[in-house]
Amino acid sequence: MPSRTRPDIYGITAEFDSAEAVLEAAHQVRAAGYRRAEAYTPFAVQGLPEALGFHRTGLPVIVLTFGIFGAIAGFFMLWFANVVSYPWNIGGRPPNSWPAFVPITFELGVLGAGVSALVGMLALNRLPMPYHPLFNVERFELASQNRFFICIESADAQFNRDATRAFLESLRPLAVTEVPW
Repeated sequence: MPSRTRPDIYGITAEFDSAEAVLEAAHQVRAAGYRRAEAYTPFAVQGLPEALGFHRTGLPVIVLTFGIFGAIAGFFMLWFANVVSYPWNIGGRPPNSWPAFVPITFELGVLGAGVSALVGMLALNRLPMPYHPLFNVERFELASQNRFFICIESADAQFNRDATRAFLESLRPLAVTEVPW
């Protein structure tokens, strides 16, 4: 089995001065066949996720699954405690009085969904990430102020250092920079 070594650069980034320019560049990046590209902007740009090929995640399925699991676990916990483990006749009602179980069942369902949403979001976004290779680019701090960046990662199947650099330069950015690890 061949060993996989990390490339010497994370990718190549292009810097733009307007939202329109980065949106047009994103369309061209996607049309050129690059699939591992990210955009970094100081504010949300309408249509940019679609231009880069944003896809939905499985987070809603994870949240639903754990919400249902939490509700079932809550109901089973109450049923076991009241029917099997310690049955008491309180107020003349039967031990398996399911209407009394509804609030706890609901709350444990919400708890399971909430915790899985937090953990799933962190895992799917690969967070926490205290360090990112783009922090090595000197001008990248402008991404939170007034500049727009597109980075094509070296992990892209179509990535070629010279060809990708030439392609990004053809988009007429302010600057094209290699991103070191």
